Amino acid sequence: MKQGQPLSFVNGRIVTPDGVAEDGAVRIVDGRIAAVGTEAAQDGDETIDAKGKLVVPGLVDLGVFAVDKPAFHFGGISRAALMPDQSPPLDFPSRVNYIAKSGKPDFWVHPLAAATRGLEGTELAEVALMREAGARGIATGRRWIADSGVMLRVLRYAAMLDLVVVSHAEDSGLAGDAVATAGEMATRLGLPSAPSEAEALAAARDIALAEMTGARLHLRQVTTAGALELVRAAKARGVSVTSGVTPAHFMLSDLAIGDFRTFGRLSPPLRSEDDRHAVIAAIADGTIDVIASGHDPRGPEDKRLPFSDAEPGMAAAETLLSTTLTLVRDGVIDFPRMCDLLAGAPARLLGVEAGEIREGFEGDIALVDPEKPWVVDRRKMEATADNTPFDGQPMQGRVLGLWKGGVRVD
Repeated sequence: MKQGQPLSFVNGRIVTPDGVAEDGAVRIVDGRIAAVGTEAAQDGDETIDAKGKLVVPGLVDLGVFAVDKPAFHFGGISRAALMPDQSPPLDFPSRVNYIAKSGKPDFWVHPLAAATRGLEGTELAEVALMREAGARGIATGRRWIADSGVMLRVLRYAAMLDLVVVSHAEDSGLAGDAVATAGEMATRLGLPSAPSEAEALAAARDIALAEMTGARLHLRQVTTAGALELVRAAKARGVSVTSGVTPAHFMLSDLAIGDFRTFGRLSPPLRSEDDRHAVIAAIADGTIDVIASGHDPRGPEDKRLPFSDAEPGMAAAETLLSTTLTLVRDGVIDFPRMCDLLAGAPARLLGVEAGEIREGFEGDIALVDPEKPWVVDRRKMEATADNTPFDGQPMQGRVLGLWKGGVRVD
């Protein structure tokens, strides 16, 4: 898929890292952004009149478990980093290479290489070869690497290769088979639970090892006040650590599992209201760098079970932008910060020239109406499964169009 004639967006609110340019324009030539500014458009261009709507970079979803192109396109996502938890796992170069080519041309998939063979947490995988095959990072998968010696070698290896390590911060010794966070709700429901400190302990260990090695560490989901304080302190010391979260953990608390609804069965589990507010504060002050969907569609065979037996996960690509827009309306963040959380920061971690409306970057553009109302209806979702915890919830903000490399894809 190659762009034909130059494409210009005019009369839009252009969201750049420097702010929002009212009545601005963006010009895309040969798949890349050629100019940004009020006079960017030229005669002979294909012109899109944005009519005052937001013109934002295509979102970069960091850490998804499945590739649902229709769902991603609906949500304004133009590229995603795929977790290695596939069948079979992404622990061989040939598998990584296949995934790296799988979504093109209208969607780019950036594979994250398995840190260990079979994601078993014991023997290092051939990360250097997988990097050559197209891996953009190393990931521990859904599980934490409990062996500190193994994790130390992973981080040293990653530092030599200048690859980010994406870690799942949850101490498996404490978490065990827990499906909820220890507290009043888990006790009332009689659910197996783990203390929130399981996240802080895992984060503390990984941060300490990253500080030793100088590696780039990304804690894929940080959802508790204790772990967020550790990240905040590590950043202040100059440790190369970043953190992410999904909308479920700033929109919902463990109150959402009160009816045993398995669409609220997530990993990490939903936390307390105090932790939810701590996440929002961490987004506001920059402790959290990335908001990702955590897209993990699960069919009825995985979800239509007793809560303790159901698999964790949510289909979230379609609601990623709309849920994050709630933070803008609440005054927690502004539009440039929103785009950095959803696109800019993930792209920088992956080392790709995307995620920002900047000259020379990939021409991945989403046209967004931030006020357009809609209601999440799982029966109408584009994803391969409908396990959303936001079913029936009113939303505000919809993608009106998505362009990949200057070519419309939705």
